[in-house]
Amino acid sequence: MRVAVFGAGAIGGYLAAKLALAGRVDLSVVARGAHLEAIKADGFRLIEGGKETIAPVRAAARAEEFGVQDYVVLALKAHSLAPALEQIAPLLGPDTAVVTMQNGVPWWYFYKAGGALEGTRLAAVDPAGTIWKRLRPERVIGSVVYPAVEVDAPGLIRHVEGTRFSLGEPSGEKSERVAALARELVKAGLQAPVREDIRSEIWIKLWGNLSFNPISALTGSTLAAIVADEGTRALARAMMLEAQAIGEHLGVRFPVAVDRRIKGAGDVGEHKTSMLQDLERGRPMEIDALVTAVQELGRLTGQPTPTIDSVLALVRRLAIERGCY
Repeated sequence: MRVAVFGAGAIGGYLAAKLALAGRVDLSVVARGAHLEAIKADGFRLIEGGKETIAPVRAAARAEEFGVQDYVVLALKAHSLAPALEQIAPLLGPDTAVVTMQNGVPWWYFYKAGGALEGTRLAAVDPAGTIWKRLRPERVIGSVVYPAVEVDAPGLIRHVEGTRFSLGEPSGEKSERVAALARELVKAGLQAPVREDIRSEIWIKLWGNLSFNPISALTGSTLAAIVADEGTRALARAMMLEAQAIGEHLGVRFPVAVDRRIKGAGDVGEHKTSMLQDLERGRPMEIDALVTAVQELGRLTGQPTPTIDSVLALVRRLAIERGCY
């Protein structure tokens, strides 16, 4: 099995290191900069459970060095995908599967979704339909990523918690290609459940990201602080209820009550969301995939989103002012 990980940041690096240590797949990693140089020199250094392990991998800046793959794992952020399409192209053959590991509403959301919106392209995450046309949704295996991982230095990946990478075909079928990939992840020491309804699981994670990420960026607060404060907790709850109405209109099941989901976020503790970390580091923020796309889904389904609209306007303005949008 030929597997290429495109985007070797925290999640991509962790996945690549685990697959490399298992030694079962023909693994390639597309990376850049100091991170790439460190990986080429010493492999990935993975700190997990207090122990450091070296995972040698084949890495390069140009995907054409690796050729056509069986699976391409896209582990870069949603806003980085369209600019990377030309670089991804050499990895794709007629039967290559593309595993999307971006947070937020995916560009392929309405592929094989059924209903009146079947085939709808989402402008928030794929403005010109370019990703849909170039990657092709029939390649897609959806994924919801749960591990908490950090890059402590170039080539140095530190695992904090979690090993689950949920997988699912947009159609809901349990295909051989998704089953085969799940088997390899499990043999690499990861959890890889195959879901019949990957969209519902995407929404459960999105539910928190939609609300806590922008509130965190606007206030500079951690998850614990947002939940502990009556005002910001109520703001997050209002956003989540608006999103729940949209999701349920689209047939999504929310097996967790909103207040329990909020408590779970607070229990994470003094953690800065990824959007706040990006703002502090002057990096592009994942506003469109996490928030704008939900607003767009509200428009498509006729569901009002007044709280989401207000928070989106504020966080987008902040990001523009800071050069992060």
